[in-house]
This record gives sequence, C-alpha cells and structure tokens, in this order.
Amino acid sequence: MPDNPKALIANADRYEPRANETVHDFARRYGTSFLPARPYHPQDKGKVESAVQVVERWILMRLRHQKFATVDDVNEAIAPLLEQLNAKAFQKLPGSRASAFVQLDAPALQPLPAQTWELAVYKTVRVHIDQHIEFEGHRYSVPQSLVGQVLEARVTARTVELLHRGQRVASHLRCAHKGGFTTIPEHLSAAHRAHMEWTPERLIHWGNSIGVATGSLVKRLLETRKHPEHAYRACLGLLALAKRFTRPRLEAACVVALELGTTNSAHVRDILVNGRDQVQPAQSQWISPAHAHVRGPEYYQ
Repeated sequence: MPDNPKALIANADRYEPRANETVHDFARRYGTSFLPARPYHPQDKGKVESAVQVVERWILMRLRHQKFATVDDVNEAIAPLLEQLNAKAFQKLPGSRASAFVQLDAPALQPLPAQTWELAVYKTVRVHIDQHIEFEGHRYSVPQSLVGQVLEARVTARTVELLHRGQRVASHLRCAHKGGFTTIPEHLSAAHRAHMEWTPERLIHWGNSIGVATGSLVKRLLETRKHPEHAYRACLGLLALAKRFTRPRLEAACVVALELGTTNSAHVRDILVNGRDQVQPAQSQWISPAHAHVRGPEYYQ
C-alpha cells in the first residue's frame, strides 16, 4: 500500500487510483498487487510504517553508542536483537510477530521466479504501412495483419516486446541505431519479402538487360549513396519506367541522364515525360564564319 507518487500512480483518483504499467508488470511478476492509499490519509498505509518506528526504538536505540567498521559488523549486531524483537509478545493481541508470521504469512508465501524482474518502459505505438513500429528512431517489424493497429511496446534494456490486446505479437533485440531497421522476414508480406531479396548485382543485371546506359545509371545510383540499400527504391523506380515508356525510350533517356551527370531517377522520368530522349542530337559542331574583324590565332604568334 504505497502513497500516490507520480512515479507509481498514473491516476491518483480518490476512489479508483490506477497504477502505471511498470507497477502492474512488477506486481504480475511477483504475484502481488498494489492498493494505493487515499491522498492525505496515512492511516490507510500498511503496518510496515509503524514497524519501522518499532525497529528504530528497540534495535537502533540499543546500538546508538556503538561503532562499526563494516556493514557486516552492523548486520551481526542487529541479527540477535531482531530475533528478540520478533519473539516479543504483543501487548493487546495473543502471540508475537514470529508466531503471526508462521500462522499467516508463511503459508501464503510463493517461491520467487527463476529470473529477477527487469525494469520495463511501456509506450503506445502504431504500426506503419511498411509493417514496422518506431521507437527512439529505430524501426521494428510486426506481422502484416497488424498494419494500422495501435500496439503496446514493452521496452527493457535489451529487448523490445510488442503486445496486441495483452498478447505478445513480436519480440526484438533493442537497437540504438537511429534510422535503422530490425526486420523478421516472416512478418512481411510477399511484396516486402521480394523487395528484401534485391541485391546491387541483381539490379545492375536488370539494368543491363534494358541497355548499357541503363545499367551504368543504376550502378551510379548505387555508388553515390552511403549504403547501397538506400538506392534500392530509386533503382526500382527507374527500372519501372520501362513499362510506362518502353525499354528503348528508357535507354535513350539514360544516355541523356549520363551526359547531364544526374543521380536522381526523377530526372530520368522528367526527360521521358518531356520527350527529350526523342530529340536527335546535332551531328556537326558550329563553326564561326570568316569575318574582317576576327583576327584569328595567327595574330598572336
């Protein structure tokens, strides 16, 4: 029965106080429950509060004039006094603290879990169209059927668990790489899995099947990005133009793009839309005609 600190209680309502998810997680782990006291009502709190006062009066008072070098020495001095305090008879009730523990508390005790509880942070997240949720700038995959749904993320120091209506639907190792992806292939749809199977070599081979200029432009797109994966969507968008404008036109547009030095697939699309790929280049270079006021290179000999 704690007080109503904001670190524990999410809603300090007078009649139905609600603890936060971290507190509920701790209670579930150890098979206990939280019942906060009413605000400004210390009498609601457990008897452990008065037990602290009893320990101060009966144990610490007797040791107040002694000096100890280590914590172990303090524990050795407290142990016999604690036994005496627990065996001391109640003033108004039958028995003692030791006998009450044996009769009431000991039968209700349960074994501790095999693993200790780990502090977890809970956050509400939404599944994006790419079948990932985002936490601290990193993206984690979830099953395809949950796109658009609101999930609850349980985040510990090492793991990220995703819960849907109380059921765990995904679990990942926590990663601090902002902008990165942690993806389980089974979570993705067939289209997303096919996208993950693309490699730079496969994209370049596809470009070369359309034409030499197209393959060269795909290679340039891959080389100008910090990571080749960042250019996958640009390359797929470039190669998809062959369905809309035919392969010969795409090859001609890539020739123009290579001459211009572009590294953007949108520029190739603009070239095709404007029909610049169909403009025939001039065959001969322009030569200045003879003129009386043009002295020529011989003048400077």
